[in-house]
Amino acid sequence: MRRALALAAAMIAGAAALISTTAAGNAPAGTYEVRAIFDNAGFAVSGEEVRIAGAPVGQIVSLAVTKDNRAAVTLGIDNRDFTPFHADATCAIRPQSLIAERYVDCQPGTAARPPLHRIERGPGSGSYLLPVTQTSSPIDPDIVQDISQEPVRESLSVILDELGTGLAARGADLNAVIRRANPALGYTDRVFRILASQNRTLARLAADSDTILAPLAAARHSLADFVVKANTTATASAERQADIARSIQLLPSFLRRLRPLMAELGSLATQGTPVMASLNQAARGINRQFGNLIPFAAAARTALRKLGAAAQRSQTALVQSQPLARRLLSLGRAAQPSAGLLARLTHSLDATGAIEQLMRLLFYGTEATNGFDATGHYLRADAIFGSCTGYARAPVAGCSANFSKAGAATDIARAVVRAAAQPTAHAAIRETGAENLLRYLVGSGL
Repeated sequence: MRRALALAAAMIAGAAALISTTAAGNAPAGTYEVRAIFDNAGFAVSGEEVRIAGAPVGQIVSLAVTKDNRAAVTLGIDNRDFTPFHADATCAIRPQSLIAERYVDCQPGTAARPPLHRIERGPGSGSYLLPVTQTSSPIDPDIVQDISQEPVRESLSVILDELGTGLAARGADLNAVIRRANPALGYTDRVFRILASQNRTLARLAADSDTILAPLAAARHSLADFVVKANTTATASAERQADIARSIQLLPSFLRRLRPLMAELGSLATQGTPVMASLNQAARGINRQFGNLIPFAAAARTALRKLGAAAQRSQTALVQSQPLARRLLSLGRAAQPSAGLLARLTHSLDATGAIEQLMRLLFYGTEATNGFDATGHYLRADAIFGSCTGYARAPVAGCSANFSKAGAATDIARAVVRAAAQPTAHAAIRETGAENLLRYLVGSGL
């Protein structure tokens, strides 16, 4: 008997030591540990993954049993980017294969809520407590399927009978356990509460849906065409997914290069604010001017149409004038040096006053050769142009500039000599007919 008691005591001590060792875990230093309390942690073992949004972030460090016969699962989070867990964090044990392997799927909560409470004493000291109200465990499909088998069905009947007796006064506890066992029930209850609080809105939505759906029903063909075209667009986009992905990859570089331009545009907008304010003040006048342009545009429309018709009629002539235009272009290019020299000459003449001096020479020269008598102004010299005015070394038929010895010049000279010897020279000159010649040369009457 004593040996049996000693053996039992040794087994209990060994089991306690094993549990203590398992609870201590093998988490490396610096790991963020969460002590999550589950109603059931069946098939969960140390070393299984802890995932957040499908990404592994840690593993199960140890498992233990609490005083109220619940499973305490210590989770070691290696990735510090997902720590700390907050007061609205949740964890659920989920199957990852058909061979009863498990992993823990967690949501670390929102930063708006405070972090989890740190356990200072007792089991799990140093870790952070996640209560059982924020955890859930799965119900394995094989357990559900075994209900249809004869031994399990009879055993379930016995369990339900005894369970009904044991839970006669613990309906609330049973309800809480069922909700934690299947999170969908809790979420469904939450959805029903939200719908109940929004019943008036839902009623109004049901009443307004007829008004909304009536135009959609009238335009159902257009809506169906939109869906078809959207499918075509999506297909075309899928065919160019590589180019679209490349464009998205280049977008950050484009935005970086666009930033200085946007800064300059912002500066331009700031500097242009006074201009825009002035334009706002002048907007009415500008609007009035545009309004006045309407009759002008209406009147000009006829002229523009006639101009278009004339241009259309002259199109052939314009096309035929292209060779002439090319020749004129060649002539202009060839005459460009001469035109440049002529421009320099005229600029020099204009700058030195040569044109004014030439005009003065012509004016004063004309004044010097003009005469004036009782009849009016007359010219003492007159340019004669004809077939006999050109210079010629040999006589030209019909043209003669020779004076004979008995010509008028000899007679005039002799008369002048005689008049000088006579007492009255004026009478002698008048007798010889030289009065007109003297009047021409002197410019006054005798």
